[in-house]
Amino acid sequence: MIILGIDPGSRITGYGVIEQKGNKLTYIASGCIRLTGDELAGRLQQVFQGVSEIISQYQPKEFAIEQVFMAKNPDSALKLGQARGAAIVAATQFDLPVSEYAARQIKQSVVGKGSADKTQVQHMVSYLLKLPGTPQADAADALAVALCHGHTRQSLVAMAGKVTRTARGRLR
Repeated sequence: MIILGIDPGSRITGYGVIEQKGNKLTYIASGCIRLTGDELAGRLQQVFQGVSEIISQYQPKEFAIEQVFMAKNPDSALKLGQARGAAIVAATQFDLPVSEYAARQIKQSVVGKGSADKTQVQHMVSYLLKLPGTPQADAADALAVALCHGHTRQSLVAMAGKVTRTARGRLR
């Protein structure tokens, strides 16, 4: 199962691609879509096209993205939301299921605490995926999104395996 994680941005959108086989999560690729120009509509088109190209190249089966959080600047949050929308539309064009995760949930899943900083996320992503170096911050964040999704999938599979039925067919 190949998972694409996206860390959306209005100037830089990070992406991370991992493969999940059972409990094993393996690095495939990561990088950044660097957006150019001053016009927001043009940058959103670049997000859409960039994510579409990544999906075409790596053929993920699932798509995970960071949710918008309300920062101090509402204009920045709005632009971030629009970049997320462009990436999500690209995923839906390929019929990929879309999963969304809060930043705190992603950090909790990868680092063990929801208040982790970017360097801690970079370090743990490198460690968990056995990378030879430290990925750029936006790429590391996208890999963290993909890892969070992989961990969530593993937990759901484990929980599903523990559901049993009584002799009368009721769930325990």
